[in-house]
Amino acid sequence: MSRLKPRERDAIMQALRAGVVPKLGLRHIQVGRVREIEELVKDMDRIADGGSAIRFIIGEYGSGKTFFMNLIRLIALAKGLVVMFADLAPDRRIYATGGQARGLYAELARNLSTRTKPDGGALASVVERFVSQAHRDAEARDLPTGNVIRERLAHFEELTGGFEFAEVIRRYWEGHETGDEELKSAALRWLRGEFATRTDARKALGVRTIIDDASVYDHLKLMSTFVREAGYQGLLVGLDELVNLFKLTSSQARNANYEQILRILNDVLQGSAEHLGFLMGGTPEFLMNTRRGLYSYEALQSRLAENTFARDGLVDLSGPVVRLASLTPEDLFVLLSNIRAVVQNEDTALPDTALEAFMIHCSDRIGEAYFRTPRNTVTAFVNLLAVLEQNPGVEWSDLVEKIEVSEDGGDDLSDIDEATGAQPSTSDEDLISFRL
Repeated sequence: MSRLKPRERDAIMQALRAGVVPKLGLRHIQVGRVREIEELVKDMDRIADGGSAIRFIIGEYGSGKTFFMNLIRLIALAKGLVVMFADLAPDRRIYATGGQARGLYAELARNLSTRTKPDGGALASVVERFVSQAHRDAEARDLPTGNVIRERLAHFEELTGGFEFAEVIRRYWEGHETGDEELKSAALRWLRGEFATRTDARKALGVRTIIDDASVYDHLKLMSTFVREAGYQGLLVGLDELVNLFKLTSSQARNANYEQILRILNDVLQGSAEHLGFLMGGTPEFLMNTRRGLYSYEALQSRLAENTFARDGLVDLSGPVVRLASLTPEDLFVLLSNIRAVVQNEDTALPDTALEAFMIHCSDRIGEAYFRTPRNTVTAFVNLLAVLEQNPGVEWSDLVEKIEVSEDGGDDLSDIDEATGAQPSTSDEDLISFRL
């Protein structure tokens, strides 16, 4: 394992204390779920080979969905793919008519990452790479660069929205050639979905369309084609917190989003998409609830139904749905050991007996949920390490029994009111705390 950098250590500790997934240093704490990771690695290879993939990552609150998706994101970057990740929210949906879908695309575009720019904001670099490759090709063939760009983008005009997409790239080249930074900036704004009206786009770039709610998926397919032209292996799109679709109070809005998911699923399963993959994260309730979840949409239920033979200990990870298996107690011990190695120095680190005592305490408090949904358990452990670090004279044995940890239930989706969307409040007793 590579040496831990101070920046990674701080990012890991701060994120785990807050109960969120660190964007740096995941390799230092990853444990378990080897078979699921191997299956997703095959998906990345399939995308790079010109195929497509879609996976619904399903797990309870706190079970590690976001961690798992971020790990696959890093694997995709290492394999030369471009990744676009975003969380769904009330103002970001897969399909909408009030700008929420365009808002989701804009967030995805802002978070676009490559191996050399893994933290997002890489769209300009991708466009520059395409332009630079076209320029080198033009010099080798003794042709004007503009002609080579038109040649490489010619097939875009056969795709939905492709003519305007290609025109925007050509306008970016024009700004690059003439030193017009305003024109280049306008082209990037269009590619990020930041133009709200066609009038503004026409004034800035001379194009008559923009990326709007109705064209988000079409432009994701265009982006997957474009990144290939720029020399990357393909595009992976990650959508987390799909449970926000479950919470939509309008059944019409929910069904419209599920219809868009069905369109994506059909394209992938039928081989219509190329060099494009999707990861979608949600809870079992979001997937299987027949009144509001994906299973409420009959076509999705039939396509996402799990293999009936995968029971009694048998596993099938080849379908679209990947249920995250619970961590075993052994996995959790390794996870806590990894966190200990990140946070503490080797000469002052907690002994293994302290980890075992901590796990026994968590088991006594919340039962098997301490490894089925480990987020709260991990947060409590990091809090324990923080207190020990800042109070050198305190013994760990004096603190373990004082740790208060509760099962991570997230939002109780079954209690959402159909008419108002109201959710039950969370009391102080439902929140994790650490007290001395």
